[in-house]
Amino acid sequence: MKKIVVSALASLMTAGTLVSAKTETSAANKDYPIKPVSFVSVKLTDDFWAPRIKTNQDVTIPIALGQCYSTGRVDNFKKAAGLMPGYFATEFPFDDTDIYKIIEGASYSIQMYPNKALEARIDTLIEYIKGAQEADGYLYTARTAGKPGHLHEWIGEKRWEKDPELSHELYNSGHLFEAAVAHYLATGKRTLLDVAIKNADLLVRNFGPGKLAYQPGHQIVEMGLAKMYRVTGKKEYLDLAKYFLDLRGHGQVKEEYSQSHKPVIDQDEAVGHAVRANYMYSGMADVAALTGDESYLNAIDKIWNNVVSKKLYITGGVGATGNGEAYGDNYELPNMSAYCETCAAIANVYWNYRLFLLHGDARYYDVLERTLYNGVLSGISLSGDHFFYPNPLESVGQHSRSAWFGCACCPSNLCRFMASIPGYMYAQKDEKCYVNLFAQSETDMTILNNPVHISQKTGYPWDGDVNITVTPAKTKAFTMMIRVPGWARNKPVPSDLYTYLNPDNQPVKLKINGKETSYVIGEDGYIALNRKWKKGDAIELTFPMTVKRVIANNNVTDDQGKVSLERGPIVYCLEWPDNNDNVLNSVLSDNVPVKATFVKDELNGIVRLEANAQATKRDNNQQVVLENKTLTAIPYYAWANRGEGEMAVWIPRTQAVSKPLPLPTISTKANVTASSPNKTLKSINDGFWPANSNDRKVPFFSLWPKNNSTEWVEYQFEKPETVSSANIYWYDDGPWGGCRIPLSWKVQYKDTAGNWADVAATGTYVPVKDALNTITFKPVVAQNVRLVFQLPEKESSAVYEFEVK
Repeated sequence: MKKIVVSALASLMTAGTLVSAKTETSAANKDYPIKPVSFVSVKLTDDFWAPRIKTNQDVTIPIALGQCYSTGRVDNFKKAAGLMPGYFATEFPFDDTDIYKIIEGASYSIQMYPNKALEARIDTLIEYIKGAQEADGYLYTARTAGKPGHLHEWIGEKRWEKDPELSHELYNSGHLFEAAVAHYLATGKRTLLDVAIKNADLLVRNFGPGKLAYQPGHQIVEMGLAKMYRVTGKKEYLDLAKYFLDLRGHGQVKEEYSQSHKPVIDQDEAVGHAVRANYMYSGMADVAALTGDESYLNAIDKIWNNVVSKKLYITGGVGATGNGEAYGDNYELPNMSAYCETCAAIANVYWNYRLFLLHGDARYYDVLERTLYNGVLSGISLSGDHFFYPNPLESVGQHSRSAWFGCACCPSNLCRFMASIPGYMYAQKDEKCYVNLFAQSETDMTILNNPVHISQKTGYPWDGDVNITVTPAKTKAFTMMIRVPGWARNKPVPSDLYTYLNPDNQPVKLKINGKETSYVIGEDGYIALNRKWKKGDAIELTFPMTVKRVIANNNVTDDQGKVSLERGPIVYCLEWPDNNDNVLNSVLSDNVPVKATFVKDELNGIVRLEANAQATKRDNNQQVVLENKTLTAIPYYAWANRGEGEMAVWIPRTQAVSKPLPLPTISTKANVTASSPNKTLKSINDGFWPANSNDRKVPFFSLWPKNNSTEWVEYQFEKPETVSSANIYWYDDGPWGGCRIPLSWKVQYKDTAGNWADVAATGTYVPVKDALNTITFKPVVAQNVRLVFQLPEKESSAVYEFEVK
């Protein structure tokens, strides 16, 4: 095995970003034309990101480690290593990757904040991993520690054969590679890298032309192999990454879900599972950079244009539907049912970062910054101990962060990602220094053999003043490339998917050494400042931090007649605690001014927005009326930190689009219980009725994934009532979803003896899709009434609304 030598100038970044290293074998010269400035060379001293990165080490990583021990993930490795009796005992065969991701994040974290105790815990885990690896390099605890004859149902009899479907063997290898490279470059230890090399060598022996041709079911091994190539110089790793990508469209599995429906170079639309897709596009960028393959680059450029023009949420989130955790159709961007998985947002950052390194255009950072501050950051609570898997843009209280998940990819992915943020700040190409993100920080780099120290002082993202001090060792000419964010150029995204209703005429102001300086923003979105820089030269930028109103393309039906608010890179939302519990009935007219105020002690310090606006409700005649109301908006990333309730990113501009508060009825005021209660139960009597059985704008009570059972929902009225009819609207997301109208239903009441009895219906109970299901019955006096229904044998059921009159 060749000895690996890493130079002091090794460019290192984490969590799906680039890692460059000089080796004795010397990797090929082809690579990204723009080089990142190592995150270990960037010190953040701001009040926004630095505390979050510290919380990641102090709170998030320990919680994730604790869960890996308590759920048996660590024990899987110990069992595979023969250190304890028993068999693989967790839910998913990809559970190994949670440990790999935590090791990756912890490795970078201890580089930033030295922590001997955490480093020792990593070393212990690596020993377990090393022991679990089979002699030939195979590492997959679900098989090695699996019970003979009773392996997990996703695993094939032979290695790898089920990977195109669900075994995740290559996915596990990919995360192992990412963790191993991170750990080696952050600590200098080879312990995990040697394990990874042994596993990668096995893949090279097993896969390739004339060998196995199983395409990876869940992409990431391609990115991992590219990193291993950079660190080791072993070209066979790069060749294998390209081989895996080129298998797609040619294997036995051909489906959009895993982006295997056609060869990667023929793809031009983002489809299928959003995390898999974005990992694949990132891997394609790596291979394009390292091989110079233009066909790969052309393909991911087309796919990127499709996403930013038709499939990107205003928060930077991607993946519209929970059905397959996938990209939806063009312009399909629902809000309440938006999936926007946290992992997909992280992967979106990886992809856009790579495209910047290839093209040097600020538009990729415009998407990256939007995703970073909104779509990613919403995935973790302010306290760092609760997590979102999906990140919807509207809620009636059915969403809340969880302490952990059975499928825990998002928490562990956040562990590794948060520590990587300093590495996205700066980049370099020849004599150009790119300043891409703005945060109080400092870094050192070498430009034209001249050491240069750069520091930023700013209150960004709340304050638009950014002061950059340039201190070269010797006075010398080079170019400072200052990104001007799209939002400061009246361009929220690099397409017509979203535009500003109120474009800002305030220009970006620039001073050099205190003197106002004229400038030109290039087509690449940068101000190029080429001059002889001397010690202490100061660049002063002022970005206009006005509140912008965003409107969506007319093809995005869910956002029509609505506006979203943003200030700087921050997207805002209305949330229940600030708005008397209700936000969906709000109306923000176009001419109403919005005031911004910094509030230090609220939600860890935010700029809050306020407007003297209106809200709608129904009067006793069921007419919609307006009333004055002060609306308060908070950063979207900060929602769901104060309990469950209504939230909306997109705010109605007129009364016609608003959801008026329904007039209270005996049903909306009833206490609701159910045979299988969950967070969605509150939707069943909220008074909002759908347009059809798959109306994603209206919440519903779902029993999924339950099936083949009898269920009930009970209303207890405030007092005994005389009732004689009931209305039900069923949810049905067939043919692809998991809910269907029930096989049967009926209404019962509790009689004076306390027993449940069927009402004497005057008609027949026939479950009907896309229509109001109504039954009338002989009047009864009761305080308790319930709906009883039978779930299908293989599918579940859901109810939009149940009303008793």
